Amino acid sequence: MFKKTATKLLEQNADKVTQWLDTFDAVITDCDGVLWVYGDVLPGAVEVMNRFKEMGKKIFFCTNNSTKTRKELLVKSHNMGFNITEEEVISTAHSLAAYLKNRNFNKKVFVIGSEGITKELDAVGIDHTKVGPEHMPGSLQQYLSNHFKLDDNIGAVVVGFDEYFSFPKMTKAASYLNNPECLFIATNTDERFPMPNMVVPGTGSFVRAIETCAERKATVIGKPNVAICEHLIKDGTIVPERTLMIGDRCNTDILLGYNCGFQTMLVGTGIHQLNDVDSWKASDDPELHKLLPDVYLPKLGDLLPYM
Repeated sequence: MFKKTATKLLEQNADKVTQWLDTFDAVITDCDGVLWVYGDVLPGAVEVMNRFKEMGKKIFFCTNNSTKTRKELLVKSHNMGFNITEEEVISTAHSLAAYLKNRNFNKKVFVIGSEGITKELDAVGIDHTKVGPEHMPGSLQQYLSNHFKLDDNIGAVVVGFDEYFSFPKMTKAASYLNNPECLFIATNTDERFPMPNMVVPGTGSFVRAIETCAERKATVIGKPNVAICEHLIKDGTIVPERTLMIGDRCNTDILLGYNCGFQTMLVGTGIHQLNDVDSWKASDDPELHKLLPDVYLPKLGDLLPYM
């Protein structure tokens, strides 16, 4: 209806917005930057998502955040007032564990990440290393001579968000990955988290560093890769052209929508804004055109009067 036009829904008449609402039966939404920002729910987000469900639409929360388990994300959602079930939460940590379980993985995982990953691995009975700080005592020479040890049973290196990312962790990861049979998996490749007066490195920064050192590319589980929601398409739970993807980051959320054949909506409460979209529209690069959303809203709550 509005394919890749970044149509401003608030400038459309009410009848047209109502018609558009009837073009999809399922909604997949990003979380941080769309529904909430850290611990604060965004205005109107709860009401809109719950109303979608009341209208008979299927809803799913889909996040690249690997620091929390699916159960923890469910509790957070419930505490904010969202009417959602555990099966309607799609997280990279849970999807990663399912990916390894489905491959009958029976070795040990070297984890660069947080307890969100290790708890999901525990839930499916997969052995793993501990998470947390791993400092380099003394000089590099001292570390390599006296402290560097590899585990013979490591069969996969997994990289998620790790606030304790370090030289020793990168050294071990690349060394394990020197074995071509060792799996290399990333939860996502989000580059960074812009904040007032600072930029916080995202998982993608760690993944790229290890890819460079290991001279290998990671298999990425999270958005924008189809793998994160492929099961919903394959089992017929959703029909791509009748599914709306909502996000605040075009190179993950909107690109996932493009890759899956979903309709897409960008909200202006997170990473990307209309000025970004306008610059991509003006570009001759076809890859940038994949990032163009169908429709735009300043915030998700703006949809409520049309529902």
